[in-house]
Amino acid sequence: MKQLIQTDLLSIADYERQREQFRSQIIALKQRRRISVGPLVTLIFENRETLRFQTQEMIRVEYILEPRKIQDELDVYNALMPESGELSATLLIEITEQERMKEWLDVFMGLDHGETVAIRAGNEQVFGQFEGGHSHETKISAVHFVRFRPTASMIASFADLRQSVTLTVHHREYHAETPVPGSMREEWLSDLQ
Repeated sequence: MKQLIQTDLLSIADYERQREQFRSQIIALKQRRRISVGPLVTLIFENRETLRFQTQEMIRVEYILEPRKIQDELDVYNALMPESGELSATLLIEITEQERMKEWLDVFMGLDHGETVAIRAGNEQVFGQFEGGHSHETKISAVHFVRFRPTASMIASFADLRQSVTLTVHHREYHAETPVPGSMREEWLSDLQ
C-alpha cells in the first residue's frame, strides 16, 4: 500500500471545513474493518484512508503546522501501513471495569509474544506479528499493532464465502474465536491487491 506523503493531507483549515463529512465516511469504513474477538479484544484493520484520517486528526488536535513535524506524524502512521501481501491491524484490549483492569491486563501479559492471535482459513492459519515496545515484564499496553501475512490459498479462501474464515485469540485464560464477515473479507482483499 502506498505510503502517505504531505500532499495527501489537507491543510488544517481545509480539513476543518471537510472534517464532518470525512469523519462520517471513516466511521462507516471502520465499521466494516472492526471485529471483536470475544468480549475484550477488538481489531481494527488499517488501510491508507484510516491512517490518513488518524494523521489528519492528530495534526488538527495538536495544531501542527511545521512541515518537519507533519512529516514526523506521517512517519508514525506510515509505519502502520500494510505492506504488500499483508494485513495490518490495531488491536485493542477493551477493559471497561476499572476495578478489574489490573487483573485482566495481567491475564493479557505476553499476548504480544508468540502465537496468540491468528487468522484461520480452511486448514491454514497465520499468526499475527506484533510491533515491539508495547509491553515489558510487568506491564502491557491496551493498544497494539499487529501484522498478518496470509498465504495465497488463504487469500483465495477470503474471496470464497463458502469457506470458513475466523479470527482467533488464544492466550492464557482468554480464548475466543469469531467468524470474519464477508464485508471485512472484501476489505482484506482490497488491501491485499
